[in-house]
Amino acid sequence: MTTHGSLDVPKDLSICSKGDSVGFPLSVRFETQASLRPDAPALTLAGTSLSYGNLNARANQLAAYLRELGVGPESLVGIHFEHSFELITAIFAILKAGGAYLPLDLACPEDRLTFMLEDSRAKVLLTHSKLAHRFAPYKGVVVCLDQEAERIACHSVENVASITQPQHLAYVIYTSGSTGTPKGCLVTQENVARLFTATDPWFHFGPQDVWTLFHSSAFDFSVWEIFGALLYGGRLVIVPYMVSRSASAFRELLIRERVTVLNQTPSAFRQLVQADQISPPGDLALRYVIFGGEALEFQSLRPWFERYGDQRPQCVNMYGITETTVHVTYRPIRFADLENNSGSNIGIPIPDLQVYVVDEQGRCVATGETGEMLVGGLGVARGYLNRPDLTQQRFIANPFDPGISPRLYRSGDLGRFCENGDLEYLGRIDHQVKIRGFRIELSEIESMLTRHPSVKECAVLARTDTGSEPRLVAYLVTGAQPSVEDLRNHLAQKLPDYMVPSAFVFLDAFPLTVNGKLDREALPAPGSERPHLAAEYVAPQSDLEKTLADLWKTALHQDKVSVNDNFFDLGADSLMLTTVHRRLQNEIKREISITELFQFPTIRSLAERLGANGDETGLSDKTQARAQLQRAALSRNRRPTPAQAAQQSSQ
Repeated sequence: MTTHGSLDVPKDLSICSKGDSVGFPLSVRFETQASLRPDAPALTLAGTSLSYGNLNARANQLAAYLRELGVGPESLVGIHFEHSFELITAIFAILKAGGAYLPLDLACPEDRLTFMLEDSRAKVLLTHSKLAHRFAPYKGVVVCLDQEAERIACHSVENVASITQPQHLAYVIYTSGSTGTPKGCLVTQENVARLFTATDPWFHFGPQDVWTLFHSSAFDFSVWEIFGALLYGGRLVIVPYMVSRSASAFRELLIRERVTVLNQTPSAFRQLVQADQISPPGDLALRYVIFGGEALEFQSLRPWFERYGDQRPQCVNMYGITETTVHVTYRPIRFADLENNSGSNIGIPIPDLQVYVVDEQGRCVATGETGEMLVGGLGVARGYLNRPDLTQQRFIANPFDPGISPRLYRSGDLGRFCENGDLEYLGRIDHQVKIRGFRIELSEIESMLTRHPSVKECAVLARTDTGSEPRLVAYLVTGAQPSVEDLRNHLAQKLPDYMVPSAFVFLDAFPLTVNGKLDREALPAPGSERPHLAAEYVAPQSDLEKTLADLWKTALHQDKVSVNDNFFDLGADSLMLTTVHRRLQNEIKREISITELFQFPTIRSLAERLGANGDETGLSDKTQARAQLQRAALSRNRRPTPAQAAQQSSQ
């Protein structure tokens, strides 16, 4: 046994059974590793290492200094550093002092930083002198570790007596709020400690593991990275920001440092896969690739599995939420899951958590039915800082099993239980949109697009750039670029017409946030250029063709329309057709039925129709065939399926 203040703890907390180590502070668990392997490398950055003994000594000196500044249990201390040894030292020093750390992201504008410091009432901020200018309005104590190094070094390197209890705060992370005001999530020592004891039977992390600190400390995936390495005696490789932005450089780091545990958002990992595909197979030491932060489309793993197999590394999908302490579920992924089109299967809850899927009235739904996921158990955070109303709204009493978990967190995420007990993630409730009277889950369209053999990545938004009516826009990263007709036909095989995007935007790579997630706000509005179609552009010749082309260019917000382009392949829908129909009658001063626009969906075929005054004999066989397809489409549109009719009647 080792004595830490008033605590007697086992020599190696990493092998404690569930429930034993949860009661010990995170800092004490780290100190145990430092006493067991003081000379082992704890941190690596750009070829330089810091041992467990030295990291612990630095953290002890800073912790004693913080105690003098009044830091103790429930005290919040801001941290604002680049990825560095100082960042990790600051985190453990704050925990040793009894406080909780408040990560302030480098990418945040100064107004947002000021708001978080004021809202949290943090009295101390740790940073570097080159970054201190960003906090001019801050009224608390600013400690620049480089400038205060000598004063801090005067303090003892011995462990400070622990005064921390499991219910005390470990950190506060601010997340975006729907009102535009960030909200601070209060996560306790117990919340974090039990995450590792509950998942240990699955992963068996240990001193042999090498982790990367890839993510910002303001993104809770970093909690998993930092403590997953340092509570088990492993080595944490700190990834410089510019390396994290270069998939090829990051791949080289993984090989060079012999990383065994890699944590990635699916968006970041897809870029890593692309970099890996253009290089010879790497000598990787990975045991696990763990996904979190956003929905994972299993199909995106196909090139990785084809190169490295599905055994080592083991790919694991872990759905999680900041308010429930990083991870909620666990799902190992096999190659067979790709063949089975398993969707975004997130597996089963972590053993000390519970997930309920409920309808709008808060009643549990049947297996296979969609509802909001509610999460209960030891990972549920305390609530939101200084936001009692929002806390009461999102953290609710458990009406199902209050003896197991008194509170549930309303995730705002949609899911459903599969027949085998796994959960499937279906997207955010606020990603549900309404198009032409129908409720649409954008994730469903995305799932279908990823099944197209040429599509590597995709995202679908409902945009209102060109009018009051929202339109669906698909964003794609592809291999060989498919034609828009091909994509539409692919979707039309499984989705109703109102779920087929009106525009397709092809990108070389998706924009990412600082946390490695898809930055939906940065996706560009569709351009006015003609989309990529199989047929070449043919300019209108006659006055009638030019008139029709002008009408369609205006309606579609496109620079040019070929006489052989199908209106529907350009993104037209029935609402747009109604507008064009009205304008066309005003232009040509004659009656034409809207049915004819469906029947003759190209400028050339419609001009021939109008010129022939109703005689279709002059139409080409190809145009006739296309007209027959559009008649069939019109017939389907006029006769909704029973499911569509029921959905419309419920609006």
